[in-house]
Order: sequence, then C-alpha cells, then structure tokens
Amino acid sequence: MDKKAIDRRWLPLNALRAFEGVAKHGSFTAAANALLISQSALSRHVIALERLTGVQLFERRPHALALTKAGQHLLPAVVRSFDRLEYALEDIRNEGAPVQRTLRVQMPPSFAVQLAVPILQDFRRASTEVDIDLISPYGVGPPLGDVDVAVVYSKPSVSDLVTDLLWSVRQAIVCHPNIAATHQGKDLAAFIRANELIHVRVADAPRHHFWAEFARQNALAGVDVERGMVFDTAVLAAQYALSGQGIAVLDTNLFAEEIRLGRLVKPFDAILDDGYGYYLITHPDGLADTAIALFRSWIIERFGSRGGNRGAAPAVQLAVSNE
Repeated sequence: MDKKAIDRRWLPLNALRAFEGVAKHGSFTAAANALLISQSALSRHVIALERLTGVQLFERRPHALALTKAGQHLLPAVVRSFDRLEYALEDIRNEGAPVQRTLRVQMPPSFAVQLAVPILQDFRRASTEVDIDLISPYGVGPPLGDVDVAVVYSKPSVSDLVTDLLWSVRQAIVCHPNIAATHQGKDLAAFIRANELIHVRVADAPRHHFWAEFARQNALAGVDVERGMVFDTAVLAAQYALSGQGIAVLDTNLFAEEIRLGRLVKPFDAILDDGYGYYLITHPDGLADTAIALFRSWIIERFGSRGGNRGAAPAVQLAVSNE
C-alpha cells in the first residue's frame, strides 16, 4: 500500500531546523545550544521527523553521530530550502537593497589553484554582493551535497543536475625544457624509458592509471609505466616536473601558462583521452537564484571556450621524433 503524500501545509519546519542543526554540529548537545532550545526538545523534533519519514536519519553511536543514507539525501534539500527562505526574507526586509550573499563553491584542487583562484577577484569586483566559500575536496565524480555550485572532474553521467561541459580533458606528456633537450631525437617509447615517470592519483583507479592509459592508447606495448612517484594532485606533479625531475601526463589546459612561458614543454603530439572532463554542476533550483546564476555565467564565460582544441597548448618542437 502506497504511503500518503506529505502535505506542505503540515511540513515540520521546527523539526527540519533541528535536523539541520544536529547534522551541522554532529551533536544533539551542541545543536541544542546553538538553537537555544533544550536537548530533550531537540531530540523530540528529530524523532518526530524520523517517524514522519519512516526511516532513521542518524546513526547514534556511543560517542558520535553519523547521517544515514536517508539523512544524507535530506540534508542538502533542507539547507538549500532554508537558505532560499533566508535570502528572500532579507531581500524583502531590505526593500530590494543589495544583500551580501555567500556562495559555497566546490572546485578540484588543481583547477582552483591553476585557474580559478588567480581570477576569482575579477568575479568579486563585478559582483560585490557575493562572497565565495571555496571548497576543494580530493576526488572525482558528483559534487558534495551542501554546495551551491561545483566544478567537478568526472566522466559524463546522467543525473537530475544541470551540467555544463567546460572542456574535455586531453592530456599530453610535459616536462622541463632541459629534459626535452637532453633526450632530443628519441622516439616516444625511448623517451619514456629514459626518464622518471610522474603519476597523478585518481580516485577509484589504479595508482598508475594515466600513464597506463597513455601507453595503451598510443600502442606503447612493452614500455614499463608502473614506476616513479605518485602525487595526489596535478599541481604537485607539475611542481615536481618544474624542478627538472621526471615527465608527467597532464592536462595542458591546466598548465597552459607554464607551457606558454616555456617553463614546461610538450615534446610530443601524442595525447591521452580517457573520457574525463571538467563540468560545471548546478542544482536546477539554483538557476533562479541570482547569485548562482551570476557565478555560473561567469565560469562558463571564462572557461567554457576551452573545449576541443581551443585553449590547448601546442607541442614544443625540439626535433624530437614521434615515430
């Protein structure tokens, strides 16, 4: 028998506020103090919400609380809804005067360091009423649940989120110019064999994923790519290469400035295309939010032209054979 739909006339707003507080503080005691209510009242609100949904929202452990899968699903919706109400009420109270808004923005560490952080001030100058809380978790795949907008490094996927492709990643070998000059004239396989390899770790993939895929796509059978140092981010790998050590397979869009200045070079045209890309992810409800819409338009304008071959750094020709 189907459960009766929840009528919005009876939405338990106090219980939802209590749930949000406990999830945020990770403690009934801390949440009760923050909300200025008794711990027993707070507990009753959460229990009432669990009875309404028919599922447990928290795993109650001896010294900690953790959201269940249902709680993780509910929390982002609660946070977004209260945020929208808060901003709308502030707009009305201030009679249309600009209200300072804080956006929680998620970006991969290398994207943030290389591209976004140096120019975020441009967005702040154009949209002075919007502050940015920047979050840079390690990993691939969908965004965290409590962010307003996110740039993610991921393969294409189908979801109910609004997804804008910024660019499809094409990776190539990059290295210090001295290394390219030292090994001038070697073919691709010999060049790889002669140098230390630099790896970038990617979540849920083997630790030598990018080099292994590069070798497979470029028919480099018999070339050992399971050696060398492994770094958590592309930025760290690039810093190691900039010191004059090793060769890395990196996204040339991320490091176009280093290549343009000649600090790194791209000695071969061979590329790796393993399906990853940088995507801008927005919740459908956020499209009506002025601050989110402004940031989304700015990101697309600044980075959306890098798709395909646009923005990609050309190979540096140092008389290195690619045969």
